[in-house]
Amino acid sequence: MTVSQNPLNVAVLGASGYTGAELVRLLSCHDGVRLAALTADRKAGQTMASVFPQFAMLDLPTLITIDEVDWSGIDVVFGCLPHGTMHGLVRKLPERIKVIDLSADFRLRDGAVYKQWYGLDHSALDLQEQAVYGLPEIHREAIAGARIVAGPGCYPTAAQVPLVPLLTAGLIDTDDIIIDAKSGVSGAGRAAKEGVLHTEVSEGFHAYGVAGHRHAPEIEQGLGWASGTNMTIAFTPHLVPMNRGILATMYVKLRNGASADDLRVLLADRYADEPFVTIVPEGHSPSTRHVRGSNHVMVGVFQDRLPGRAIVLSAIDNLVKGASGQLVQSMNVMCGFPETQGLEQLPLFP
Repeated sequence: MTVSQNPLNVAVLGASGYTGAELVRLLSCHDGVRLAALTADRKAGQTMASVFPQFAMLDLPTLITIDEVDWSGIDVVFGCLPHGTMHGLVRKLPERIKVIDLSADFRLRDGAVYKQWYGLDHSALDLQEQAVYGLPEIHREAIAGARIVAGPGCYPTAAQVPLVPLLTAGLIDTDDIIIDAKSGVSGAGRAAKEGVLHTEVSEGFHAYGVAGHRHAPEIEQGLGWASGTNMTIAFTPHLVPMNRGILATMYVKLRNGASADDLRVLLADRYADEPFVTIVPEGHSPSTRHVRGSNHVMVGVFQDRLPGRAIVLSAIDNLVKGASGQLVQSMNVMCGFPETQGLEQLPLFP
């Protein structure tokens, strides 16, 4: 799509959730788009400012149901809806509309794997063939020509940005990768749930989805594409009592005489021209507080005390690079905007 002089009309489906609100925040600073429709079925009829008072200074459309959207004027749709919703909806949309989806509906190429992990039949396998995995640093060329882009999960983003180049270069083993990741509570969404009440998470720290988190097959799919082989990784997520951020600590076995320095040099070279990826210097450890509110990824590499092993660390904001910011980045690639447009915000610290 070539960018016209007129702004593209954008619809955000599920605007009353955390990721939907984050899209509104980012897109309101994007000169190339106009927020034409915002949906939230349970809050239809309300203003965005009544749901999120931080938007009181913006002139935004009133929240409506999906059935009320006038698709004739929409150019780009962002989906921030529950898993299983977008299969049927995308099929009904005019083919000229570009779709960027944050659910898992188009992430996994194998319909049987999707059903295994999400408990739903994949009802749009024909559309799955058109979908492109939306990690721009890895799949930019394919995203540029796509109609449907599947936004990666937050944990898979934090894992794949550093690990994909290392696997492609053959510097780490494919059968000995351990990913120990920690996320802020916003990753669980905005719906009221006992497990994310303040008294349930405050002053505590716990693992969840142990040996069975839905992002595991997505990570394995992406790393398998990079290595050219089927992969199984050890992945354990943890919930940290903070609002935003993911820190992934990845333990890898070195190959072909590589050292941690070799990994760092390769990553620095691979991402030298990427606006949102920073490889920190030797001895420095990435932190979630250094990427908060931004679309940036920070990666560090350490030599493990165990011979022949290295530790790779990755920090992202789960709501921005791990979700809504990455969707905007993909839209920029798809629609011919500068890739950083609307995403120029530097991390917020302290």
